[in-house]
Amino acid sequence: MTAAQITVDTTSGLAPWRQVHDQIELLVSTGALLPGAALPTIRQLARDLGLAAGTVARAYRELEAAGTLRTARRQGTVVAATAATARRPDLLRQAAAEYVARANALGVPLDEALAQVRAHYGQPASPTG
Repeated sequence: MTAAQITVDTTSGLAPWRQVHDQIELLVSTGALLPGAALPTIRQLARDLGLAAGTVARAYRELEAAGTLRTARRQGTVVAATAATARRPDLLRQAAAEYVARANALGVPLDEALAQVRAHYGQPASPTG
């Protein structure tokens, strides 16, 4: 994984650690990062993204607690063997709930919201979702 695969938007309102967390989780769940793939060190990724090391450390900690990453002294931080598809249903459920909440807040009827899903399905997503 390279820092080029992760972007942080400081104007998005979403905490930088959460953006890093969510993007790594997405890379793992889509198979872009395979089990055993090494991640940059905390310091390296923080430097590449212009973030504090503690920000990246928090993202790594949360991902390790969720079973997505594991840290071993000799290998560094790597994608856990069982991480690839384990969280996919949860991630999809969360994304759907967020979309529905936003569509409801905008007052969009169900058929229009579904039409937007159909129109965008299969298209590449933006880096921040």
